[in-house]
Amino acid sequence: MEKGESLATDRIFTEGAKVLLPLFRKSLVISGLALAAITAPVSAQNMFSEGYSFLEAVKDRDAEKVTTAVDTPGSTLINTRDIASGRTALHIVAERRDATWIRFLTQKGANPNVVDKKGISPLMISSNLGHLDGVEAFLDAGARVDDTNSLGETPLISATHRRDFEMIRLLLANGANPDRSDNSGRTARDYAEIIGSRRLMDEFTAADEARKGKETKSYGPSF
Repeated sequence: MEKGESLATDRIFTEGAKVLLPLFRKSLVISGLALAAITAPVSAQNMFSEGYSFLEAVKDRDAEKVTTAVDTPGSTLINTRDIASGRTALHIVAERRDATWIRFLTQKGANPNVVDKKGISPLMISSNLGHLDGVEAFLDAGARVDDTNSLGETPLISATHRRDFEMIRLLLANGANPDRSDNSGRTARDYAEIIGSRRLMDEFTAADEARKGKETKSYGPSF
């Protein structure tokens, strides 16, 4: 081979290497990612699968399956959240007005104050549905009575809009604040005045008097 031909051949190999080497490296990266996906820890996949199965069992009212899942040592499934909506088992049972399951799940350790991706708590769902038994069950389990939704509305404000007197009475009796404002700056008491309902205002007045009575009550010894 002549010297000129040798140089030309070397040049071809060099240029070819410049083109092929990046492609080869890219291929190695893709292969590595694929291998990592195949060999990824099974625990994460199992966690997703178990969480989905748990929420489905709650929807199906499968108490035996739910009990087995949450009673497994180290299990955190009781508060698992739907990956898309952020809803928990308590959101599901609140929506179907199921006080029995609310108590069952909270006794198993379900947190009544976990909100979904829209900022809605299970108690808010029960309150908006006018489900007194559900709200009572959540309050007994330690649910916060004045949590707000994306509009800043408390359950009491929503109940006032609906003129749901029984719900208003229940919430006020459990410490709901009639003077907590929403995003517009208005409170439940403000909305009662805007609506012009004497009955609504009487509910707030009665709650105010009841609270004053508790504040002034003496717990010291009597002589």
